[in-house]
Amino acid sequence: MSASCVRQILCHAVQILKGGSTVIPAYRIPRRSVKMGIFGTWRCSPFCTEAVGSNPPPAVKKKKPDPRARDTISNIGRKISARQIQVISEEGENMGVLHRADVLRIMDEKGLKLVLLNEQKEPPVYRLMSGKQIHEEQMKLWAKQKSKAAPLQVKELTFSSGIAPHDLKTKLKQVGNWLEKKHHVRITLRSPSKDSINNLDEKLEQIVQEMDVMVGYVTKPRVIREGQAAMCIIRPPSAKELSKKDKNQTKKSQSVSPTAAQEETSPPDTKEEPTTMSHEK
Repeated sequence: MSASCVRQILCHAVQILKGGSTVIPAYRIPRRSVKMGIFGTWRCSPFCTEAVGSNPPPAVKKKKPDPRARDTISNIGRKISARQIQVISEEGENMGVLHRADVLRIMDEKGLKLVLLNEQKEPPVYRLMSGKQIHEEQMKLWAKQKSKAAPLQVKELTFSSGIAPHDLKTKLKQVGNWLEKKHHVRITLRSPSKDSINNLDEKLEQIVQEMDVMVGYVTKPRVIREGQAAMCIIRPPSAKELSKKDKNQTKKSQSVSPTAAQEETSPPDTKEEPTTMSHEK
């Protein structure tokens, strides 16, 4: 070390001991980056822990559930997280709260699978099901989702009250095809002339009743356009309406069958002709 360096270090130490300020040459002052802030300039030392130009990590976005995704029913295998679970048998009976070891033993003995029903309850609810039951429930669930997802379509059909019987039959056949596809049909019966026709709504209701298929009403026949037309919206029959129709048909058949059987068993009416006997005298 040179004598000048030693002398400078000693002078620096003496000034510190006396409490004086230390003068550091300008070429030895480390450069500091200058940044502009809201309240003016501020200096940042290069030894600061803040990483210059670094951005905070982006927040992880949660994926939204796809509305087109199908709900599934599947067995969880042998992975039972809880120690105690509530079990429903394959017949739908409540077996109570069982230990997972007992549930695994029942699964092995009967060859059943375990399906999670409700994880939010305490203890969670599971059901024992066979492979066939899982497949049937899955098909029901998909059919229910398909019926909900399918958009409701309203078909429209307009014809005159003076339509020919053959053309009317063709149009009603088309209505039947639409109803089979679960569509609603808006039927408008218009007057053939500007003069209003009375009872257009009754005539339209009579036409609907003459159809070969059973229908239900969304809007019953009513007069529109100041009496120049009548309109109604029909739909496929509901399950309740179909069952009611089947019950009525069964009652009718039961009421007719006893009378028919009685007519078959009753002997024909035979009237004996009076016999005349001649007595010889």
